[in-house]
Amino acid sequence: MPEPGKILSKEQFQAQTNVPHETMEALGRYGALLEKWQKAINLVGKSTLPDLWRRHMLDSYQLLSKTQKTSGTWLDLGSGAGFPALVVGICSEFEVHAVESDQRKCLFMQNVSRETMVSIAVHNCRIEALPPMTADIISARALAPLEKLLELATPFAHADTEFLFLKGQDVDEELTKASKCWNMEIEKHSSVTSEEGCLLKLTKVRRLA
Repeated sequence: MPEPGKILSKEQFQAQTNVPHETMEALGRYGALLEKWQKAINLVGKSTLPDLWRRHMLDSYQLLSKTQKTSGTWLDLGSGAGFPALVVGICSEFEVHAVESDQRKCLFMQNVSRETMVSIAVHNCRIEALPPMTADIISARALAPLEKLLELATPFAHADTEFLFLKGQDVDEELTKASKCWNMEIEKHSSVTSEEGCLLKLTKVRRLA
């Protein structure tokens, strides 16, 4: 984990992730566009911008390390400014679908997609209104409590879908509540960007009868 209280630089991000130079260029363009658009639209918390490479880039990138899959369909729910959807799209071979109800944030993601020449599908709608599809990986970051997340996500899952959710300090309470309605295999990983955060990997998710 990066040293607490210290801002993570772009160079430190590359050293930690070992992503190729071309990928770093695309991520850099993404970051520059975020700072530009942030002046007019509240895309991310203003206080997080100085530590962009830790709070958003690395926080999103860590999801890729928790799956053995290298391709397939990746569905990101409530993508906001594109974290983790755009980072996954830039750094991997997944076919990424981002779902976001805020039109301005969708326009931003589409602009980043064009500027970085990374193809992602941006769906400007509520999750419940998303047309039928199935995904190999479904992700969400700071979207909703786990029980609600599973209700939103499972309509787009198949038997081998992996669910990757970034959660905070209330994760154990959320797991306890969700386990009353859902059966699942759980992996809980410490976040690489926050001492209080964690990454949940859920598989074989099914609703209890």
